[in-house]
Amino acid sequence: MAKSIRLDEGFVQEAHVYAEANHRSVPKQIEHWALIGRIAEDNPDLPYEFIRDALIATAEINAGAVEKYVRRKRD
Repeated sequence: MAKSIRLDEGFVQEAHVYAEANHRSVPKQIEHWALIGRIAEDNPDLPYEFIRDALIATAEINAGAVEKYVRRKRD
């Protein structure tokens, strides 16, 4: 269920810049930041790069862009 909220104009302008750079809409950029913030609060020991890489890996799995790992036997 979508809700309207008021946000500081400066924050929205900054979100617009990042949204353009990342090919997202402004609302999707704000949702992205909120997701990262929520993950960071739940896992304060994780660096941003780990969170970003985990989100990318999850997206790759969901898109079917991965191959099953097959362990090779040693000769």
